[in-house]
Amino acid sequence: MAFTAHDRFTPFEQKVWLSTPTMHGEELRYMTEAYETNWMSTVGENINEVERIAAEKAEVSYAVGLSCCTAALHLCVKLAGERLYGKPPISHGALEGRRVFCSDMTFDATLNPVVYEGGVPVFIDTEADSWNMDPAALEQAFTLYPDVKLVVMAHLYGFPAKVDEIKRICEKHGALLIEDAAEAMGATVNGKQCGSFGDYAAISYNGNKIITGSAGGCLLTNSLEDANRARKWATQARENAAWYQHEEVGYNYRMSNVVAGVVRGQYPHLEEHIAQKKAVYERYREGFRDLPVKMNPIVPGTVPNYWLSALIIDPDAMCPQVRSDSEALYRAEAGKTCPTEILEVLAKYNAEGRPIWKPMHMQPMYRMHECVGREGSLRCRTNAYIAGGAADVGADIFRRGLCLPSDNKMTPEQQDTVIELIRACFA
Repeated sequence: MAFTAHDRFTPFEQKVWLSTPTMHGEELRYMTEAYETNWMSTVGENINEVERIAAEKAEVSYAVGLSCCTAALHLCVKLAGERLYGKPPISHGALEGRRVFCSDMTFDATLNPVVYEGGVPVFIDTEADSWNMDPAALEQAFTLYPDVKLVVMAHLYGFPAKVDEIKRICEKHGALLIEDAAEAMGATVNGKQCGSFGDYAAISYNGNKIITGSAGGCLLTNSLEDANRARKWATQARENAAWYQHEEVGYNYRMSNVVAGVVRGQYPHLEEHIAQKKAVYERYREGFRDLPVKMNPIVPGTVPNYWLSALIIDPDAMCPQVRSDSEALYRAEAGKTCPTEILEVLAKYNAEGRPIWKPMHMQPMYRMHECVGREGSLRCRTNAYIAGGAADVGADIFRRGLCLPSDNKMTPEQQDTVIELIRACFA
């Protein structure tokens, strides 16, 4: 492509990242305490404090510190599966052969634990006004599959779903709710913390999240029994005996006391990071106000944590773009652009962007799995004789959307340059 519209810019000397950790000093103090007291394994004061603070911040009774959010989600799924269907035989999953309703437009870690436990994901389409699980599509899914008793949903990019509506639908149909709040720590719905709506929930301290431990996550629950079961499973399910005795399968999932030291030092800065991320989002929104794009939607009554700012291009401002499983092509057109072009321009000028999460029902391993929208199944809607089809909201957002550099350490000048680079794509 010709980059003539961008020739007045020079690449950033230091890369402008999507989202990176921000350290403050307390983290090193708590890590050093773990080192000096020799509590370097999966027990110690840092873990105890992280669990206490995490539960308090999320407004739940108990938190269990784990090696990553995926581990937390796995134990959420295992707890829910055994609560619904009983303990499975050894070598079998707690959800074996059972359908589970899952968010469609999300990272695959949201639903991989369903598969770990033998479940069959049924994807629920996305709604345009939240970019999250569509409650109307979920209600439709219960009509099609009334035997389903578990729903796994995620909050995308720190902008909350209509989780209160989703919770009411689950309760109406006697289903449990697992809330993946990995990206939404500190965000609220009607004043209530994300992570406090689900029967079980998980949060993340991955390296690029709103606060970080370099790794780690927490399982959230209001049940002491479930918290204790999760801790037991996470430490290889060792029984209370002087020797190593095991009555069920366990996992090496417990959080390190060193990682917990980083998380412990980060927690006091959660609100500060949210405020910085909000400023990034607001600056983008103002900078794009006269362009044919829309930023991440904010549902009334919700307060995001603004983790990643993203945009979607209006349909009539899209130039032609096609994608295979690993490549993307587009045809440049005056006055129009597409995510592929914008991402190429950002990369050329040393800034990191990212496509919107590719919906799970479009992934190679799930292409034949059921996906349900407001009108019913999105599959098998055409044949050789009758034209058909159904609105696929998630696929459309993926086609037209991208995530912007959202690092909370971006300078206003760097962000203004990113804005001008994107504006030039529409020239």
